[in-house]
Amino acid sequence: MFRPVRRALPLLALMPVLLLTGCGSDSTPTAPTTTVTTVTEAFEGTLQRNAALTHAFIVGTPGTVTVSLSSVTSEHYDSASPTVIGFSLGTWNTTTELCQVVLANDQAIAGRIIVGTAQNSGAFCVRVYDVGRITEPTSYTLTVVHN
Repeated sequence: MFRPVRRALPLLALMPVLLLTGCGSDSTPTAPTTTVTTVTEAFEGTLQRNAALTHAFIVGTPGTVTVSLSSVTSEHYDSASPTVIGFSLGTWNTTTELCQVVLANDQAIAGRIIVGTAQNSGAFCVRVYDVGRITEPTSYTLTVVHN
């Protein structure tokens, strides 16, 4: 009678280990990850006196939209007195092809930025314009970073 009990003792000692191996998990459930792609677009052109130019772009995912006025130069550019123009960020109406300005800087020089938030994906626009300060054709470059 003691012999079967003696044989069963090692199995009884392993019983808690065997029971615990089936319970629980070392991994914590994680939420699925989504990858947001950042898009960088460059727009350039030549702004004439008393004129304006608009560039449209599409934002695929809501988020931050940053517009940088990367450069503003004219033939007689003087770094001591940089050229001042206006630039703005807005929503683009694809039907009427109009830019509804939301944020604007009417006293911009090279290096200035506008940061906005796109609440929805869709069409947006950047606009550059003479604020009465340029006297000759002026080249510019805009950099737009968005999702």
